[in-house]
Amino acid sequence: MSAILTLICFTAALSQNKYTISGTLKDKKNGEDLIGATVVVTGTTIATSTNAYGFYSMSLPEGKYKIAFQYVGYKTIYQDIDLTSNQKIDIEIAEDRVELAEVEITADRPDMNVRSNQMSVNKLGIKEISRIPALFGEVDVVRSIQLLPGVSSVGEGASGFNVRGGSIDQNLILLDEAPVYNSSHLFGFFSVFNPDAVKDVKLYKGGIPAQYGGRLSSLLDVRLKEGNSKRLAVQGGLGSIFSRLTIEAPIKKDKGSFIIAGRRSYIDALIAPFTGGLPDIKGLRLYFYDLTLKANYNITKKDKVFLSGYLGKDEFGQGAFGFNWGNRTLSARWNHIFSDKLFFNLTGFYSRYNYGLGAETNSSGDGFSWKSSIQNVSIKPEFTWYINPNNTISFGGQSTYYDFFPGEIKIKSSNEEFSRKLSSKYGLENAVFIANEQKLSPRFTATYGLRLSNFNFIDSSRQNYDPAQSEMNIKRKPTSTDVYASPRVLNQFWYPEPRVALKFELNETSSLKASYMRTVQYLHLISNTAASIPLDVWTPVTNNIKPQIADQVALGYFRNFGSDNQFETSVEGYYKTMKNQLDYVDNADLLLNKNIEGEVLNGRGRAYGLEFYVKKNNGPFTGWISYTLARTERQVNGISENNWYANRFDRTHTLSIVACYDVRNKFLIFNDRWRFAANVFYGSGTPVNLPTNGFAYNNYYIPQTPVNQRNNIRIPDFFRVDLSATFKNKKRPEPEMGELPSNLFKRLKYTYEWELVMGVYNTINMRNAFSLVARENPEVKDNDKVFDGDEVPVGYAPDGKNIVYQKFSVISFIVPSITYNFKF
Repeated sequence: MSAILTLICFTAALSQNKYTISGTLKDKKNGEDLIGATVVVTGTTIATSTNAYGFYSMSLPEGKYKIAFQYVGYKTIYQDIDLTSNQKIDIEIAEDRVELAEVEITADRPDMNVRSNQMSVNKLGIKEISRIPALFGEVDVVRSIQLLPGVSSVGEGASGFNVRGGSIDQNLILLDEAPVYNSSHLFGFFSVFNPDAVKDVKLYKGGIPAQYGGRLSSLLDVRLKEGNSKRLAVQGGLGSIFSRLTIEAPIKKDKGSFIIAGRRSYIDALIAPFTGGLPDIKGLRLYFYDLTLKANYNITKKDKVFLSGYLGKDEFGQGAFGFNWGNRTLSARWNHIFSDKLFFNLTGFYSRYNYGLGAETNSSGDGFSWKSSIQNVSIKPEFTWYINPNNTISFGGQSTYYDFFPGEIKIKSSNEEFSRKLSSKYGLENAVFIANEQKLSPRFTATYGLRLSNFNFIDSSRQNYDPAQSEMNIKRKPTSTDVYASPRVLNQFWYPEPRVALKFELNETSSLKASYMRTVQYLHLISNTAASIPLDVWTPVTNNIKPQIADQVALGYFRNFGSDNQFETSVEGYYKTMKNQLDYVDNADLLLNKNIEGEVLNGRGRAYGLEFYVKKNNGPFTGWISYTLARTERQVNGISENNWYANRFDRTHTLSIVACYDVRNKFLIFNDRWRFAANVFYGSGTPVNLPTNGFAYNNYYIPQTPVNQRNNIRIPDFFRVDLSATFKNKKRPEPEMGELPSNLFKRLKYTYEWELVMGVYNTINMRNAFSLVARENPEVKDNDKVFDGDEVPVGYAPDGKNIVYQKFSVISFIVPSITYNFKF
């Protein structure tokens, strides 16, 4: 830390006798801040980019310069300046209709893949996400990032996603800086992010900046739109499974704005008229809703405030029984510009995830309910110091308070009530961080930093276990319990988390990059199911459960091809080690178990792989191909004879092809109002823990899982093809903003846009297995190789009958869809 501070002082001294230009870049049409726009001194290699709030700063020696303000898909603005003093230059950039006609699908500079110091980072604009064929025709953020290299899931309909061998709880998912603990609606088919309210999505698989921490594997940073500060704008869609509506408007023109977006699914309402004769699904409740809102206001030229919120809930059940889950977030931010070189952001947020299940009380007075939750509040001050074009310093801190409520169950039977409640656990996580992005030479850039994190486990009781049993695959009971009159700090942890990223430009079209990061996570998601479910329990580290620690190194080669760098390619290799990974004893009982720490075993993990990525950014054909070759394994004493074994989400091969074609000239019966897209996804099977033999007892077949083995069978490979066609209206050319009619209805003829999205999900009707169910097949005898198409042979029962695994598929049929989207 002292070495970094010394370097700051040294670079500050070098920055004297220079002047600074600074300001913000916005979209001229709606006033949105432009993230990642570039400011370039023409004729030189000096350049900078805007931060997440559209702010930039650049220090230069006294003199005359021509500055270019650039954002892909927008007109480049040139401005001559005579720099004899500090200058503030705010720019509004208009869309370039000629360039937009060329179908740009990325908001980054064409050479950003090579010149950026970041590696293991994928950025998807909402325009790019909206072109991908999707389930029921509904654009989705999380399902889109699963088509990127290094990202996977355990199967169709699984909640969350896995990054480079990490479990789903190891992803830090932020919505305008507030953490989201469950990013899924309807068991993983849709995400909680309303695409109409999303502005920017960035996934960090490695090289995570020092200002972020608390998770092991990745950072998914989702930024919401601020709202149109010029005029009223409305956007929405009517789909096969849910509808959505978004309204944005100025609070005061060019001073503040708001956006509010809502969605509600209605699959249960659609099928209700047809379930009268189907008692198995009569009275089904299956829906979700969410509401996203944001407001911002410029108090002064140097002060801007933001308020963002999210409320969502899922409900699933039938008759009296059901369960539900939902997220709530609220974040408030204040931007202040202390000087032309010093930018400040203060963030405070509240986040809560609650979940439960139960049965409504019937006429006899019977019923039960169970609920659990995790919530936290946090404050995070952060400074960005633009010392000079070669050095940008970020520093600050964060403090987060956690409240873990493991659960409470209430049972009512025959007018008697019984309840059981596990006491809450608490945690206080603190961190300070500092980092510098330094251009050491025209070709060599380094980003280096340090995060120092601390966690305090707070509770009113502490369980103690026999250390001699800590590596035994048995259910353990506490040897003693220490009880205190009030909650107190029972354990404390300190960890340094260094981060380093290096880039060397080989030439104008290629570069080599390397990175190292250490991450520490003080939370665990307790789950022993095949895939995470909404009812899994979060728990902090304690005196018995240790923090998760990961060290990852990565090396990559980046190369661009074609005119204007229209093809970007990369090859990255990574190796990651993980400490204190939890697995579970055989037949572990995790729900409402006050001795849950005796049901888990502590081990280590490793993940390594190669990621290949080719992307075409412009032209009538756009899209990408990604391929990942990877392994992720664990070693836990007491499991699989203490040997390494494949993790539940281990996929050796993953291939994704995303292709989109915008019709330019007339093609058959199609004109330039049509767009076609396709996804092709292949993934090798993931491992599961299943029986391989069994025995007969009283005419029943009892399957048996091999003793002391974990994840012994792989499900069949996964393959899916999705197609979509989009037909859009022929929009009347829009005049300049000042020429639009003030009357809303007259303005509609210029601003109203619509499109019809027709899609087919699982086009080739694959019955992809999510898992397998072991059963005896009485029709198949020894050496008989005839099996049902949905069954996989495994072994033989003692009576000579064959054991088969029957596929359990979440989507085993073709899913057509049609969606009408509009905006004005």
